[in-house]
Amino acid sequence: MYDEALNLYWKTVVNTIQDGIMIVNKKGSIVSANKAIEEITGFSRDEMIGSSCSILNCSIFEMARRNTGGHWCVLFKTGKMSKRKCTILRKDGTRIHVMKNAALLKDAAGTVLGAVESLTEITEIIKKDTQIAQFRRELKGEDGFHGLLGTSRPMRRIFDLIANAAQSDAPVIILGESGTGKELVAKSIHEISKRKRKSFVKVNCAALTESLLESELFGHVKGAFTGAYKTREGRFEMAHGGDILLDEIGDLPPATQVKLLRVLEEKVIERVGENKPIPVDVRIISATNKNLNELIQQGIFREDLYFRINVIPITIPPLRDRVEDISILAESFFQRMRLKSGKDVDGISNDAMDALMRYDWPGNVRELKSAFEYAFVTCHNSMILPDHLPPNIIQNQSRGSIKIPDKDPVGRDEYKRMELMEALERTGGNQSRAARILGVSRVTIWNRMKKYNINFKRKLEI
Repeated sequence: MYDEALNLYWKTVVNTIQDGIMIVNKKGSIVSANKAIEEITGFSRDEMIGSSCSILNCSIFEMARRNTGGHWCVLFKTGKMSKRKCTILRKDGTRIHVMKNAALLKDAAGTVLGAVESLTEITEIIKKDTQIAQFRRELKGEDGFHGLLGTSRPMRRIFDLIANAAQSDAPVIILGESGTGKELVAKSIHEISKRKRKSFVKVNCAALTESLLESELFGHVKGAFTGAYKTREGRFEMAHGGDILLDEIGDLPPATQVKLLRVLEEKVIERVGENKPIPVDVRIISATNKNLNELIQQGIFREDLYFRINVIPITIPPLRDRVEDISILAESFFQRMRLKSGKDVDGISNDAMDALMRYDWPGNVRELKSAFEYAFVTCHNSMILPDHLPPNIIQNQSRGSIKIPDKDPVGRDEYKRMELMEALERTGGNQSRAARILGVSRVTIWNRMKKYNINFKRKLEI
């Protein structure tokens, strides 16, 4: 009676466990299975019991039967299996990833009766690992330069300027519309320069009042003003030996402009409330989306300061002037958002990419990034479609686009050939970018070019 009750409780325990558990005899036939393994494999217990465990088509299943007899599985030689990753085939034909543990079952005399196996589904974990690996590949991709993406002629010039500016201690000014990536350019200069081991300090000149800005830049001594309870070093001292980015320098107040000019000329600063000069070794990188020449004409910006900061100018082109980089940026933002959101979205549809290519992007790269943040909120499909993009992108289309026919009037192969030719035309023969547009791998592009006898030479910009 006690044994029967214990057996009943044991079945309840086994069926409560979330991992799939099955017991096989020495011949490999399944003699017991719990509820969890039904959910994992798609087979019912009635279908499994009496069947060979090979029904699961495990990727690490190893037969060891010889003509002279012997064990049906190497598990019976090794005695156990611990934390082995493998795949099994579900009843519906889909292959899933599992973590397998197994051990032999023996009686009191040590005779092998069979084996018990536990299966833990790890498909989602494997998928996340694959996404992370893909994300890392994107970050190290051939189309990037220290966090900046682009293969267009204007961006290649920017990359060259960044590399050259990084080798100098001369002041750099970065010009460009809002959202073009001025801060990324400044950071890139710092990261490949000899100052990279020191601090990279950022200051937004438009975000603070004149008094607070001077205290932020140059520091202050105790009692210099109301609220100055202790002496505090400024951003220039923090950046000693490194770089300081003065963002929105066009909004710098006139009095602060004078003090900044002294820093540039004499390499010293004075804390607010103190006359003691403090030497600083800092390379100044400025950034603005304003026309400083116009501000000089209006008497708002000092001309002598402009000449001191405008030693190495770098003008970042707006996104509308480097349309060929949109697909690269879009793919990068897509991968980042897919990783961040955890949504099961496979790619960007051709129509959605076409809409992105035709939009003028007044907000530049920042607006493109925001568009994908929006798309991942609205998308509940496997692909991002035009309807998932912000309404203004769809409503305000200004560029012509390549129209891919909705139906294939001449056969599937011919349609794929036409689709590939259109993508290669759009990207100037760049196979990597054509692959992104079509949502396939670069190897697939190469195979299709070979299959359809397409000899498309990449156009090189001079």
